[in-house]
Amino acid sequence: MSNLSSEVKKTKTKKKNNMELFKKYKETKDSELREKLINEYLYIAEILAKKYANKGIDYEDIYQVACIGLIYAVDRYDVDKGYEFSSFATPTIIGEIKKYFRDKGWSIRVPRRIQELSKKINNAKVMLSQELQKTPTVKDIAEYLNSTEEEILEAMEASKVYTPQSLDMSYDSEGEDKDLRLADLIGEHDEYFDKIENRDFLTRAIDKLDEIEKKILKDRYFKKKSQVQIAKELGVSQMTVSRMQKKVINKIRNELQKVYD
Repeated sequence: MSNLSSEVKKTKTKKKNNMELFKKYKETKDSELREKLINEYLYIAEILAKKYANKGIDYEDIYQVACIGLIYAVDRYDVDKGYEFSSFATPTIIGEIKKYFRDKGWSIRVPRRIQELSKKINNAKVMLSQELQKTPTVKDIAEYLNSTEEEILEAMEASKVYTPQSLDMSYDSEGEDKDLRLADLIGEHDEYFDKIENRDFLTRAIDKLDEIEKKILKDRYFKKKSQVQIAKELGVSQMTVSRMQKKVINKIRNELQKVYD
């Protein structure tokens, strides 16, 4: 019980200190404070980078991009708005990683208009093949897209440098779905965001429990003790432990409700 209480207090003190650092950095823009904050939250970049590992791009490259996203988050975070830094940093970092995956699909820097036209050409080929019942010519595609034949040829030539890491590329997944496409990856639910959010939420919720409630929570859900075992340790009845356990759950449920209100 004392260990759990000690950890909660340490976490609370650490967060408070970090908020003070953010306030000072906002006022001074001191480079040493900036570096300290970045190092303090590198774990978020590491967690999110690992999520995207083994999907066609080296982990070290993804981690570097995640760190850049973290730096952006530190520079843009407004401590006065009251929300947790992790809640702000996580989508910022994920956005940078997803952008990197999209751009990395091209092995050389190709103008965005050419990339977009290349996608339209691929779609046009499918539509025209069905409509014309034959492979469409450059002229057919140009007329369909209201473009010139030169523009179509330029985009088709540029598409030859498109690497296998296109949006249709498949990756091995650790789950049951073994045919994971990059397009699915970019649009999937970010479960790691939930994990970071949940950790912050649980820390705040546990901090509001008294010492007995913390012990019951720790023993029941972390040490897997029975209500009878806890009752013996506390010198109370099993029914009392049951009521207190329900009270703890209700407190946490109320805190969760505040998040969604």
